[in-house]
Amino acid sequence: MGYKITVERAVQSRISEVDFNNLPFGTVFSDHMFIAEYANGKWSNCRIQPFGNISIHPALSALHYGQAIFEGIKAEKDADGNPIVFRPHKNAERFNISAERMAMPEVPEELFMSALDQLLTIDKDWIPNAPDSSLYIRPFMFAAEELVGIKPAEHFIFCVFTSPVGKYYNQPVKVYIHDKYVRAFPGGTGFAKCAGNYAATMMPVREIRKLGYDQILWLDGIHHRYLQEIGTMNIFVVIDGIIITPSLSEGTILNGITRDSIITLAQDEGYVLQERDISIEEVIDAYQDGKLEDMFGTGTAAVLSHIGEFNYKGEVYELPPVEGRDVSNKLRDRLTTIKSGKAEDMYNWLYHVPVDVYEAQMQ
Repeated sequence: MGYKITVERAVQSRISEVDFNNLPFGTVFSDHMFIAEYANGKWSNCRIQPFGNISIHPALSALHYGQAIFEGIKAEKDADGNPIVFRPHKNAERFNISAERMAMPEVPEELFMSALDQLLTIDKDWIPNAPDSSLYIRPFMFAAEELVGIKPAEHFIFCVFTSPVGKYYNQPVKVYIHDKYVRAFPGGTGFAKCAGNYAATMMPVREIRKLGYDQILWLDGIHHRYLQEIGTMNIFVVIDGIIITPSLSEGTILNGITRDSIITLAQDEGYVLQERDISIEEVIDAYQDGKLEDMFGTGTAAVLSHIGEFNYKGEVYELPPVEGRDVSNKLRDRLTTIKSGKAEDMYNWLYHVPVDVYEAQMQ
């Protein structure tokens, strides 16, 4: 079915107030946002309106019980200055996997993509031109039931807004490997991009930042031995020429779209890549034997970010200089040139927003 999306444009754009050469991540927002409401088994009241606050009821169930999910997507410009988006259909698919786990309704891909298309058509001038910059797209959904009572909600709001951003990390990331706190267990919500997964990590992250670290590299919740993921990224290690990343089989790790892309690129480049359990002991043994060549993380916001050092049980392990990390540098360069439209898209990863079609419809 087609979804009618009404449009209310901002009276005055705020774009002239933005320094596009100095974009902190996630603090600058574009002129418009998309909102749709779910009730009585269907999506309705689909609209694009000026970016601004959402009025909510104090008993809103998402505030009390955490029934909320989100995605992260990035848009850049093609040679003609029109929006190109990296693998948004995979984000739509993962959004609905998260929704199912959280007892939330599916957002039809047609609605998901129409929201992106029209929002990016209206706010395409917000896509930065500077290197390592992009327009970050945040689709999210939350339970909007006005009820204090623990039960799956029946009323939801789906919203999309955008934010011009620069680099997420400006230098190699320092990670702390925790064996006290746990992010996810088998049978839990580790594979879903739900708000509660991140809320539970805030206190441990605050603790390690006081120690000078950026993020936590989580271990599994059963044995406290096997690498899982970093709060903002999936994790990869390179040992003696072999790229290793934790398997998704336990359902405790987010199925990262950048992760999947790097796996494809690595295999096509001829690297040996293994998706399997890898223990912190194996990583440390490789370090001590001089075989730990690289560690890096991947994610929509972080793209491919190098790990500079990690701390485990009070011992600090420093990784080689970034300049000498041939594997991750090659993979990052290939990924970024494809994402920006500067290299052949042999995988059909780029989605070109049909701006001309939507601009004609909006006239």
